[in-house]
Formats: sequence, structure tokens, C-alpha cells
Amino acid sequence: MNLSWESTYAIALELRRQHPEINIEEVSLQQIYQWTIQLSEFEDDLALANDDILYAIYQDWFEENIHGK
Repeated sequence: MNLSWESTYAIALELRRQHPEINIEEVSLQQIYQWTIQLSEFEDDLALANDDILYAIYQDWFEENIHGK
């Protein structure tokens, strides 16, 4: 599976899986950016990242922590 900036939900799930000990409320957008580009499945232009995309990943991750299993 290839991930791109449009795959915010899939990225959030993968970050949640790889960082289960993290308190999402303490994660910065910069941390989300760094962790996302380090994902082996991530294949997109790094220059396309912006705060809206990173915040969407954050929101998806946050929602999964509240409602996910």
C-alpha cells in the first residue's frame, strides 16, 4: 500500500500503530510530518505538505484514539 498526503486516515492509523505510547494531545504537527515521511509506505512529494494536511492526520489519529479499538 502506498501512502500519499491524501491518505490522511491511513497515515493516522499507521502512526497510531507505530507510536501506541504517544499521548496524541502532546504531538506537534512537525512530529506528525517527520513520522509520516519516515513511513516506508509513504511516497509523495514532501513539498506538498501543509498545516491543513498535517492537522487532518492529527484529527484522524485523535478520533481513532477516542473511538477506535
